Amino acid sequence: MEVRINPSILNSDFSQLGVELDKISNADWAHVDVMDNHFVPNLTMGVPVVESICRVSPIPIDTHLMIADPDRWAPSYVEAGAQSVTFHAEAAQAPLRLARELRAMGARAGLAVKPATSIEPYLDILDEFDMILLMTVEPGFGGQAFIESMMAKVARTREAVNKTGLDVWIQVDGGISSATIEKAAQAGADTFVAGSAVYRSPDTHAEIEKLRSLASKHIHSA
Repeated sequence: MEVRINPSILNSDFSQLGVELDKISNADWAHVDVMDNHFVPNLTMGVPVVESICRVSPIPIDTHLMIADPDRWAPSYVEAGAQSVTFHAEAAQAPLRLARELRAMGARAGLAVKPATSIEPYLDILDEFDMILLMTVEPGFGGQAFIESMMAKVARTREAVNKTGLDVWIQVDGGISSATIEKAAQAGADTFVAGSAVYRSPDTHAEIEKLRSLASKHIHSA
């Protein structure tokens, strides 16, 4: 497995997004959180801003849609230039159909689940997705504490992915830092969203490499 570090720009300076994206140019993807103040109690950005981000980003854009009605809106983010679009199982009316639509448009399709949502109903259709995002905090705000009990869900998902032999990435998002990333890697995650840990560091490039190194120690044993 390959380690991927996807810093969330939620903790960046939105007035200087071009500069803030350059700060994470050694990361694998830039994680962009889209919130609509309906599915989650916070509001961030929509299609026009994501389109602008895609134009200036030095790395691919990984969008996480924390929005109501992703069946309607998710394809717009592919059109805006996002190479990966993840929507929530709790919000989608037809997740399998939506994933197929996103893939047909040329993007990676990801399925996200909140901490209290079971992953088991989706394990039989893993082949329909390119990535499973397991939230390790309640979605909606950055800077929350890591929920360590979610590692059991990560481990079950890794076991299911390994049994299929599919190349489905397992992403964790929420409270990921140098203090928690090894636990997530040991459980079986291979793609890590770190927001405040990266952007509050005095050297973002060095922090990204530190996180990658810590995760890499455990990734092949998962």
